[in-house]
Amino acid sequence: MSGQAYGSGDEVTFAALPPVQGAVFARSWWGRAWLKALEDTALDGRQLKQGRRHARAGAVGAVSVRPGRITAVVQDRDGTAYRSDVLLQELSAEEWDRLVDLAVDSAGHIAALLDREMPPHLVEDAAAAGVELLPNIGDLEPKCGCEAWDHCPHTAALCYQVARLLDEDPFVLLLVRGRGERALVDALQERSAARAAAAEEAAGLGGAPGARAGTGSGAGAGSGAGVSAEEAFAARDILPPLPTPPAVPAAPGEPPSLDTEADPEPGIDPAALEFLAADAAARAHRMLAGLASFDDTPLTVAQDAVRLAAASPVSRVAARLAEGSGRGRSELGLAVRAWRFGGAAALAVLDGEDLPGAEALARAAARLAEAWEDGERPVLRAAGASRWTVVGADAQLRLGADGRWWPYRREHGRWSPAGPAEQDPAAALAAARAGAEEAPVTEAAR
Repeated sequence: MSGQAYGSGDEVTFAALPPVQGAVFARSWWGRAWLKALEDTALDGRQLKQGRRHARAGAVGAVSVRPGRITAVVQDRDGTAYRSDVLLQELSAEEWDRLVDLAVDSAGHIAALLDREMPPHLVEDAAAAGVELLPNIGDLEPKCGCEAWDHCPHTAALCYQVARLLDEDPFVLLLVRGRGERALVDALQERSAARAAAAEEAAGLGGAPGARAGTGSGAGAGSGAGVSAEEAFAARDILPPLPTPPAVPAAPGEPPSLDTEADPEPGIDPAALEFLAADAAARAHRMLAGLASFDDTPLTVAQDAVRLAAASPVSRVAARLAEGSGRGRSELGLAVRAWRFGGAAALAVLDGEDLPGAEALARAAARLAEAWEDGERPVLRAAGASRWTVVGADAQLRLGADGRWWPYRREHGRWSPAGPAEQDPAAALAAARAGAEEAPVTEAAR
C-alpha cells in the first residue's frame, strides 16, 4: 500500500498514494494513536471530515518526512493547491539515548522494529522514562497555506495520509521525532554490541573486540530473552488479532521409530523413549482437542509411573514402570486400578497418604450415623484412622482427605479399589458390595 519512498536518511519522500474507498486509515495501534492525537486536538469536527474526504479522494500529493516536520501539497475540490505542514517536536539527544537503551533491553523490541512494528511495551516503558514517542493532544501543530489557525481540511488530510504510511512503517514516526532508520539501527547495533562486549569482559571471557562485539543486526545481541507471553497477552487489545488456529488433527502423531541397526548408547532404552514420546503426543492431542486440561499440580516420579501404566495397560516397559512406581508388579496393578478410578487422589487413599484431619473424621463419623435408615445401617468396624470395614462382608469404606468416600472390596486376600469416590457413604458401600467395577480410563489416567 505504501507509496514509493526516496531520499536521504534525514528526509524521506513518499510518492502520492492512490484514492482509497471504504477502508480505515489506520490498522495498526500506533497509526490509531496518531489519529487520536489529531482528533483530540482539532476543534472543528467538520474540518476533520472534510480532510478525510480529501485523503480518500487522493488529494494529498507526495509526503515529505523529515525531523520535526511533515509536508505535502493538498488540493481542494476546485483544484486549488495548498502547501500543508504538520510539526511534531523532536526528541532531545538525551531522550534518544534513553530510548535506545530501552530498546536494547529487549531483543524482542529490536526485532519488532526491524520487522516494521512498534513494540507496545517499548512505547510504554519510554513514556514511563519521560520519553513520549507517540503524539498526544496538542502535539501535532498545523501550518497551512490557507492560513487557518487550527487544523484545516488540508492538514487533516495530510495527517490521515500519514496514518496510512505509519501502518506500513513506524520509522516514519521515528524520523519525525528526529532519527532516520539508518541512524537508529546503527545506534541499536552499537549499543547492543557494546553491552555484549562488556558482559563478556565482566565474565572474564576476553577475546578480540571484534569477536566480542559481533556483526549482527542487534536483534540477537546481548542477553535479552525477547517479550514474555505475559507481556504479549497484556497487549492483546492493541495488537492485531492472531490468525485462526489450525484444525486439530484427527489423531496424535506417531512417534519416530528408534529401532535401528546401531546399538543404543549405554543407559538409553529406545523402547522407553518411544513410549514416552507416544504418551506426550497423546496428552498434547487431548489438550488441543479440549478433552483434557493442563494440571498445574506436579506428579511425583512414582505417581507418574502409575499414570503411564494406567494409560497403557500392555506396555513394553511395564517392568521399568513398576520400578519407577516403587511397587512390585502386583502392587502396580492395584495402583493402576485406583488411578483409573480417581487419579492421584485415589492413589493417595490406596497408599494411606494425605489422611483427613480430626475435624474431618468427626464429620465423617456423624455422616456414617446418618447415612442409613433405622435397621439398615451395616455393622462397621474401624480398621484404621480413616477406614471402616463391614463386619461379615468383604467390603470397606475409606475416607479421602477431601471428605469423599472410596469403596473397597477384598479380592484374593487383598483390599482392592471397587469404584470412584462418592459423597454419600451408603452409595460408596453399595458399589463395594456389588463387586469391583471395571475401572474406567479417566482423564487422570490418560
